[in-house]
Amino acid sequence: MSAAAPLVFVIDDDASVRKGLARLLTAAGYLAETFPSADAFLARWLPDPVPGCALLDIMMPGIDGLELQRRLLDAPHRLPIVFITGHGDVPSSVSAMKAGAVDFLPKPFRDEDLLRSIREALQRDARDRRERAERSRVLQRYDTLTPREREVMAGVARGMLNKQIAYDLGLSEKTVKIHRARVMEKMQVQSVPDLVLARQKLPPV
Repeated sequence: MSAAAPLVFVIDDDASVRKGLARLLTAAGYLAETFPSADAFLARWLPDPVPGCALLDIMMPGIDGLELQRRLLDAPHRLPIVFITGHGDVPSSVSAMKAGAVDFLPKPFRDEDLLRSIREALQRDARDRRERAERSRVLQRYDTLTPREREVMAGVARGMLNKQIAYDLGLSEKTVKIHRARVMEKMQVQSVPDLVLARQKLPPV
C-alpha cells in the first residue's frame, strides 16, 4: 500500500459538480481526484487504498452512493465517507449515518460545512489507520508465542495469580513464572495492564 498524502476522492456523475469541488478542495490545500462513477473509483482505489476520504453523491447511474458505501465496508481497508446529494431523504440519510458516514450534506451546502466534514473524515482515517497498524503489530508479536505461552498470557490477562495458572495448566509455579516473563518480553509490555490492552487488540481467541 502506498505511503501517500491523504486524498479527497470526489465521486459524482455531474461534471460541473466534480470540477467545482476539485477547485474548492485545491484552494483549501487538499489533493483531490475526481471520478464520474463508483466503478471508476473502485478500479482506482481498491488496488491502492491510499489514505484519504470519499466525497460521494447518493444518486448515480450504476452503483449508487449507498451501494458503494456497502462495498467499501466489505473492503480490507475502510474509507471515511462524506455524502453530498441533491436528492436526499430521511431514510437515505439514516442508512448512510448508521453505516458510518461522517456526514450527510444536502445540496446546496456551505463550503465551510463541507471542509469541516472533510477535516473530520481525514482525522478519522488517520486514527483508524494508526489503530489497524497497532493491531497488526500486536498480532505479529502474539504469533511468536508458543501455545503454552498463549495459555499463560490468557490467565495473566484474566487477572489470575501464578499459582492459579499453574494449577489450571498442571505446571509448577516456577514454570509459569518463566512463561510469564517470556510473554511479557515477546509482547513488548511492561505491566499486566499493558498486556490486557494488547490482548484486547487481538482477534477473538
